[in-house]
Amino acid sequence: MAGKKNPNGAGSIWQRKDGRYEARVYVPQPDGTRARKTVYGKTWQECDEKRQELVLRDRQGVPTPTRSARLSEWLPYWLEQHVEPRRKLSTYDKYETHVRLHLVPLLGARSLESLSTADVRRFLTRVQKDKTVATAKEAHRVLRTALSGAVRDELITRNVASLVEPPRAKQREIRPWTLEETLAFLEAARGEALYAAFVLAIAMGLRRGELVGLRWSDLDLDKRVLHVRQQTQRRRGQLYQDDPKSRRQRAVPLPAMCIAPLRWHRLKQRAIFRETGVEWSEAGPVFATRNGRTVEPRNVYRAFTRVAADAGLRVVRLHDARHGCATLLTAAGVAPRVIMEILGHSQISITMDVYTHVVDDTKREAISHMDRMLRRQRPSA
Repeated sequence: MAGKKNPNGAGSIWQRKDGRYEARVYVPQPDGTRARKTVYGKTWQECDEKRQELVLRDRQGVPTPTRSARLSEWLPYWLEQHVEPRRKLSTYDKYETHVRLHLVPLLGARSLESLSTADVRRFLTRVQKDKTVATAKEAHRVLRTALSGAVRDELITRNVASLVEPPRAKQREIRPWTLEETLAFLEAARGEALYAAFVLAIAMGLRRGELVGLRWSDLDLDKRVLHVRQQTQRRRGQLYQDDPKSRRQRAVPLPAMCIAPLRWHRLKQRAIFRETGVEWSEAGPVFATRNGRTVEPRNVYRAFTRVAADAGLRVVRLHDARHGCATLLTAAGVAPRVIMEILGHSQISITMDVYTHVVDDTKREAISHMDRMLRRQRPSA
């Protein structure tokens, strides 16, 4: 059996001095090169099975590293080849930060195959101690995603990070404005340049990037429809256009209360552009500076908190307007699936988990309804 020959490129098998059998096959590497891989077996048959598996992987184009890559090698490769071409720029930046600051410094010396659940637990404990629970939880998610890529590339057979439960960060208590506070804010903001933006944030729950990314071509004020097609973000000092979060473009009916502020905002913008010599266009941003440039996302937030503080209201995040929008929609009896579509959530579970802050009056009404049903007299026998 030791004298059997294999086709060219399929490797060869011979018996070593220690009695074991050895085979060598040239296989593709993750970086596109080819290298020689050695396998061993106690019998010729065992060694040949391993050799045939390598040949099959070669024919299928599946990389077979001649040595297990260290995480310090795999993680940058994963960012470049897996994340950057497929994920949003903001996601890439977040992953790259965790790789550079946490994963490579603490786990980079470990190989993909030798990484254990104990290594992952020690890593999470260290990050949680040095940073925060939330940072450790996010770093765990990045590591789990990176190892999933290694499993798909068949570099490892299991994802040890998925076997380790992430730390539990204390959920931030959400306290959106009440209806009275919301109305007080809108009244105080009526004379602001970004009043229409605040109305959209409160009435439709648009994210800050979606507000700033709006173009006049995204609005049909006659048919009362708003299209969320893009968002504007700042990255490395530059504003750029990106897909909406979770890449969910959506068309949402405009409430009647949004129409007049948007029409008035458009009239004022055209007048200002005539003064500054800027050509107004349907393709231009809805919320722009006097020079026609897209307004800075952070300036929307600053104006929002300034108006709230000046009005003597609780200062909440602009993003909390989304929570308030969902609360008001829930109180109005809107179905969760519809709220999900309005707010652009990727999963119904997000809507159900985050936006369960129904006003007390609605809770009382629901309990009273149940009380009425349970108190019905049973029909006599």
